[in-house]
Amino acid sequence: MASIFIMTGNQKGSYYPLGQRTSVIGRDEALLIQILDEHVSRKHMQIHFDPNEKRYHAFDMKSKHGVFVNGKKTSGEIPLADGDQILIGQTTLLFSEKDFDDHESALSHFKKVGERMRPTVID
Repeated sequence: MASIFIMTGNQKGSYYPLGQRTSVIGRDEALLIQILDEHVSRKHMQIHFDPNEKRYHAFDMKSKHGVFVNGKKTSGEIPLADGDQILIGQTTLLFSEKDFDDHESALSHFKKVGERMRPTVID
């Protein structure tokens, strides 16, 4: 199954396995995926698995600041692909289609992805 990694902010490095349930992401403390960002709505977005298509979809839950996938503002439901970056508020999430056995293997994957995102230094 898929996972969500938090790429920026105070929770950077956290990951959440998604399973095949609908996952609501936001600032509300009752949510399994709580994002501590004042620009994130209490119930900002949801990610759900479509068993017919065998893929995940993101949906903006009428948040104030919107949901951006790979830099483009979403409207309605949008299919997700491995490596998609999701911006909510000032927090960037990374969607991965991979399933991890434990926190260590997820962290190892996260670190590799983080290295790819570093800019090249030009002297």
